[in-house]
Amino acid sequence: MNRIRAFLLRRRTHGRDDGYSTETVLVIALLVTLALGAVGAISTTVMDKAESISLD
Repeated sequence: MNRIRAFLLRRRTHGRDDGYSTETVLVIALLVTLALGAVGAISTTVMDKAESISLD
């Protein structure tokens, strides 16, 4: 009986990730948001530069 109790206790305490998954999702969401902002800023700059080119 003690072996079963020890096994269950060990399984219960080692199976927790203590919010690591949530933290990972939030960090990835923040990085995606920053990447989209950077792409938007770069594309705006490139489009402005392309529109200022004179083909005459």
